[in-house]
Amino acid sequence: MHPKLSRAARRFLCCSGAASGEDLSDEGSGSLRWVFSLRELRSATNSFNYDNKIGEGPLGSVYWGQVWDGSQIAVKRLNNAKNGTEVEFASEVEILGRIRHKNLLSFRGYCADGPERILVYDYMANSSLYAHLHGPLSAECLLDWRRRASIAIGAARALLYLHHSATPQTIHGSIKATNVLLDSDFQAHVGDFGLIKLIPDGMDHEKITSENQRGYLAPEYIMFGKPTAGCDVYSFGIILLELASGKRPIEKSGSVKTYGIRNWVLPLAKGGRYDEIADSKLSDKFSEHELKRMVLVGLACTHSEPEKRPTMLEVVPLLKGESKETLLKLERDELFRPDSTVSSQGTSTPDGSADSVPRKDQELELAGA
Repeated sequence: MHPKLSRAARRFLCCSGAASGEDLSDEGSGSLRWVFSLRELRSATNSFNYDNKIGEGPLGSVYWGQVWDGSQIAVKRLNNAKNGTEVEFASEVEILGRIRHKNLLSFRGYCADGPERILVYDYMANSSLYAHLHGPLSAECLLDWRRRASIAIGAARALLYLHHSATPQTIHGSIKATNVLLDSDFQAHVGDFGLIKLIPDGMDHEKITSENQRGYLAPEYIMFGKPTAGCDVYSFGIILLELASGKRPIEKSGSVKTYGIRNWVLPLAKGGRYDEIADSKLSDKFSEHELKRMVLVGLACTHSEPEKRPTMLEVVPLLKGESKETLLKLERDELFRPDSTVSSQGTSTPDGSADSVPRKDQELELAGA
């Protein structure tokens, strides 16, 4: 054991197995949980230089870095972590370090030095799903249908693991396209899981979620402010609709009206007009039955009644095409019947969108999510 490590660091290493040399590598990842010094992270990120910043959210900023062995890291410098001791922080992140899955962003370690609270992860070479669908990489059109389908299944497997297999079972609480990271092979790695536990008690939850997750939040989350597995399923459903359509969770038409992606997709699905849902960037190069399946599952996940949403145990086989009978039953659900009641035009929804459907020839202007 390194003599210069603090008591909390030694405790963390002993609990995780890193101090004994145990191989803690994840499936498909050579990452190792460790304790970083602030000096090392300053050196790796060029003193948290602005040019190294690769992301920013309500909990803090993320920087690209390179450590002594040449490997690249993503350094999340928390702005709003709980003001606990180093031991308390180490105890919280120890739990994160034990949650390992090939479709979760690999946690490398942490730094707790004075007021600094920093998390270190593997760096993902292909940025986030958001960057490819709506951000600076969207013009490159690198997400063909094969990659989109793979990303959907990979992210679903990550949530399935968190909800049903992880110890302890974990609610993500912040599923969105910016938290679906893509490696050099465009495999999905879900990040920011478990960070909701690091939010200080009494902090205004609305400030954390309002803008950053606009369009992803389940109605009951907005109403009660308590994340559940069903809320994660809802948010994941929005991501499925994004993957299929290329639209943002909230679209804007003109200067005033906004449209939630679910409310735009549902009438088209009821009418069997899946070709109109498909992202134009796919240039008609997609599997029609797979796109239909993704849309149906996405809409089921975003059902306004939580008890009618599928669990991730059901979602994964549905997306993989392994539950044909369940999918057929889903397709016959009253939600997708052409004659079922559609929400009246202009009805306000909890995420601030208008529950109305644009005409086919109406141009939609993309708005920031």
